[in-house]
Amino acid sequence: MNKRNTQQRRHSIISILNEQGEVSVDELSLRFETSEVTIRKDLAELEKTGLLLRRYGGAVAIPDEVTQQFSAKIAPNKLSIAKAAAQLIKDHNRIIIDSGTTTSGLIAELNHKRGLVVMTNALHLANAIHELENEPTLLMTGGTWDPHSESFQGQVAEQVLRSYNFDQLFIGADGIDLERGTTTFNELTGLSKVMAEVSREVIVMVDSDKIGKRIPNLELPWSQISVLVTDARIEESALNQITEQGVKVILAPYSP
Repeated sequence: MNKRNTQQRRHSIISILNEQGEVSVDELSLRFETSEVTIRKDLAELEKTGLLLRRYGGAVAIPDEVTQQFSAKIAPNKLSIAKAAAQLIKDHNRIIIDSGTTTSGLIAELNHKRGLVVMTNALHLANAIHELENEPTLLMTGGTWDPHSESFQGQVAEQVLRSYNFDQLFIGADGIDLERGTTTFNELTGLSKVMAEVSREVIVMVDSDKIGKRIPNLELPWSQISVLVTDARIEESALNQITEQGVKVILAPYSP
């Protein structure tokens, strides 16, 4: 069975699970007219991406408290920013999505695009991209795992990135220094710089409450940033300072 049929079956399994609360391997094997071995592989892959919990002979839905905790990782305002940023992506673009909660909101929006090539340094993003129905080409940086950013960093990741050219980089920030650019608590800024170097356009995605925060580690200077996507609560004075740097600012509706 091809990859598209496999993904369709797995989406159907999740739909059934959401309706019934639990499923058995026997039931699914009969319903989809496929082997129990194939169904077990489906359940194993769906568990890896956090969509269900396997039990003996089948699987159960993720408990509500776990689902709510996962959903809470991407606040409504971050999703609003992500939706606005996704409008910049065209069919067949080659893009990088850096690790982060705001950038994670982009994934659902990618289903509306065709022929994408997507590079990421985050495992959870890679898993989510892999499940998209439009099947973008997925690339991973590899490298050394950094628990602080929950992503791969280091020289290996940088070397992999330098092997490609990309249309766009989507990246977040811990803070925006109005004079210098994006700043971060993480001292590992090398990969972010390489991501920007190999991308024709750099799009920074941040909540407006991060604008004006001065954090010691400069990540990307304004000269490397093309677009800033934030919410409509940004102060006018800050907006003017950023646009004076030659950066285009896109304002998403604020969603509390």
